[in-house]
Amino acid sequence: MRRPAHLVLTGILAMGALVSCAEEPGTAGSDGSGNGGGSGMGKVAFLMPDLASTRYEQYDAPLFKKRMGTLCQECQVIYQNADSDAALQQQQANSAMAQGAKVIVLDPVDSESASTIVQMAHSQSVKVIAYDRPVSKKPADFYVSFDNEAIGEAIGRSLVGHLERTGAKGGLLQVNGSPTDAAAGLIKKGIHKAVDDSGFDLLAEYDTPDWSPEKAQQWVSGQIAQHPGRIAGVVAANDGTGGGAIAAFKGAEVKVPPVTGNDAELAAVQRVVSGDQYNTISKPIRTVAEAAAVAAHQLMKGEKPEADTTLFDTPSQLFEPTVVTRDNVGKVVLGPGRVFKAADVCTRVYADDCRRLGIE
Repeated sequence: MRRPAHLVLTGILAMGALVSCAEEPGTAGSDGSGNGGGSGMGKVAFLMPDLASTRYEQYDAPLFKKRMGTLCQECQVIYQNADSDAALQQQQANSAMAQGAKVIVLDPVDSESASTIVQMAHSQSVKVIAYDRPVSKKPADFYVSFDNEAIGEAIGRSLVGHLERTGAKGGLLQVNGSPTDAAAGLIKKGIHKAVDDSGFDLLAEYDTPDWSPEKAQQWVSGQIAQHPGRIAGVVAANDGTGGGAIAAFKGAEVKVPPVTGNDAELAAVQRVVSGDQYNTISKPIRTVAEAAAVAAHQLMKGEKPEADTTLFDTPSQLFEPTVVTRDNVGKVVLGPGRVFKAADVCTRVYADDCRRLGIE
């Protein structure tokens, strides 16, 4: 049974200060060279899916490396990013196994085709941890993520509640994530749970190839022309597509309706502070990155990580998301022990908005 998703608008899993992107002792460089200074006691590959989101380079990889370094000083991390190329990610996985990786932590570009990576790894007695996005056709050994269906439901219900409170009229646009990403499918499912019976008509929805903000912007621009004055809100599956939607309204020189997001990226938090974006989801990357490192270390030692549910026939550890709006942004993502410092967000452009929200 899945743990209940107690969705709240306040509180957060502590993330702590962001770590430096500098290499940690005993880890490999981002080129996957493996020259981390360790004795080769164990190697783990950390394979991320794209560069469209800034999180992988800035947060996931350095946080994972740091935690692995504390768990196993002699272990090496082979880090690669596939830049939205599923074939390249397959090559990177093969290369990591050729270098002796015993565990692959995989955030798949394509959740279905990644089954080939799992199958190849298992044929070589290499364990696979699905990270953030599940592998849908071939069970991995473990899955670590935030609850993606709960994320979709959370941003959708938050938006609908806001529209009801403000007496908004019109319908909704739904901007989903990549059709090749099973996690995007879960977010999409959660959004539909929130909006289908909301009383707001779904004017149109779009599955955004590669989570591309530019493609989301182009699609929303077309919908603005097709439904003039009728769009009450936009349920966007992440901050990138949400930012694309906002850019479309600004480009059309019409009022930006409430738009959702997910990931609490810096630019999105600034949009929430300014009022351009209605909400985002805080899911501290430290939580999943460190959980993946612990699970990888356990698998390297022949131990079985503890799961709290099963998803896609895979033992899974799912964490709960937190919705962020202007009402709680100062408490959730800013300040000591949070994702950002006020100085990160409250630059000159956003200084007045921060003061109005009591953020210093």
